[in-house]
Amino acid sequence: MKTRIASLRSEYHMTQEDLANAVSVSRQTIISLENGKYNASLQLAFRIARYFNKSIEEVFQFEEEKL
Repeated sequence: MKTRIASLRSEYHMTQEDLANAVSVSRQTIISLENGKYNASLQLAFRIARYFNKSIEEVFQFEEEKL
């Protein structure tokens, strides 16, 4: 899953730590999300999207796996 978290943080002039604190996760979680190594739970996706006043689809881009 790709995300726009890094670019949104940049627009808002925030650090990874700032966002992590705002959505109640660790900085490592934000790093993993930005690097595509972790997929957010639905609850976390909502919190992040709501924080940036965006829809989940505007923050997270789901890519279907090819079989």
